[in-house]
Amino acid sequence: MTQGLAQFGDTRQRLLRQLLMARDGMGVEALCEALRLSHNAVRQHLTTLIVRGLVERVQPRATGGRPQARYALSAEGRELFPRNYGAIAAALISQLLARVGEAETGAMLQELGATVAATQSSLQAESGEALARALAQRLDALGYEAVPARHGDDWQVEAFNCVFHGLARQHAQVCKFDIAYMEATTGRRIQHVECMVRGGQVCRFKLGAAPAPTRGVAAVDTRA
Repeated sequence: MTQGLAQFGDTRQRLLRQLLMARDGMGVEALCEALRLSHNAVRQHLTTLIVRGLVERVQPRATGGRPQARYALSAEGRELFPRNYGAIAAALISQLLARVGEAETGAMLQELGATVAATQSSLQAESGEALARALAQRLDALGYEAVPARHGDDWQVEAFNCVFHGLARQHAQVCKFDIAYMEATTGRRIQHVECMVRGGQVCRFKLGAAPAPTRGVAAVDTRA
């Protein structure tokens, strides 16, 4: 799935960039002038982006005349633009490793994964298949491009996009975040049986039958 601005055509990319630079929003007239488009074209693009939750109508600027509708990027719209989280996260983990060592850094990443899971509802499912589908959907929403997969009698989840790929190549402890997040979310033990960073075709996670530790305390990752 195409992510960020690349999912849009040139015109919508230019419109979104104009709104990014206009903190107080822009009116249709200003967008027409900046983009050299007709009113109808600008309104059509705005309508589509509003429906997708990327643009929102904001309070008109006081001018003394008739209020003019203004449009601005929503919080979700701003997330279309790249953030350099990877470099910052890598620096933080390097500092943690230097100060507290590998074991403590891994424990902190496990705790972080469980903490993130605690901000979401736990997944409840009556079967392994239903749980795998629910977990894949949760991971897919986070950008993992995940799908449920059956291997023999086991239901597993396969992720085709490691959202921490560059970071995990430098620091293997990052995978502990994923495991802890999934265990806290599902209440199951998770086994990381295949990893793209370590030469696998996908990141594959096996759902265990035994319950995971109490939510908020992550289990030690067991690899096949």
